[in-house]
Amino acid sequence: MTIPDPFTALGLPVRPDLDDEQVRAAWRAVAAATHPDRDDGGNPAAYSAAAAAFAQLRTGWGRSEALADLAAVPYMPPAEPTPAGSAASAWRAMVMLPARVRYGRPLRLAARALIAAAVALLAVALIPGSPAVPAVAAGAFLWLAFTAPGDLAPPPGR
Repeated sequence: MTIPDPFTALGLPVRPDLDDEQVRAAWRAVAAATHPDRDDGGNPAAYSAAAAAFAQLRTGWGRSEALADLAAVPYMPPAEPTPAGSAASAWRAMVMLPARVRYGRPLRLAARALIAAAVALLAVALIPGSPAVPAVAAGAFLWLAFTAPGDLAPPPGR
């Protein structure tokens, strides 16, 4: 479960210098105040939101991902939606690609591209002239095509 602002659910400031102990202490305080097993019934909705927030923020990597998600620049969808698959839709996707890379996870995307290129070059170097080389190279770049969208920022309107 992903919540819009996990820092707010735990009552934490949105700062990149939070450490594990601060997140753990905030989680314990919210869990103690909202747990459903309390005598007063607690607050199950707040407890589940805090549990999801803690699961997301408990590691440094998770905190950096949450900060990146909060820092993503929202953009306005077009006034008139264009049908998917149209030339205008393809053009808009190409124009938005640099922003989606920049506000997504560019280092992971670059690492994936390097891995795909390395696998293709390794296939060419190790088995030159074999009919398997194009298949291995195509497989590497298909892997990149199917895994890379997860490293891009969301497209407009999502």
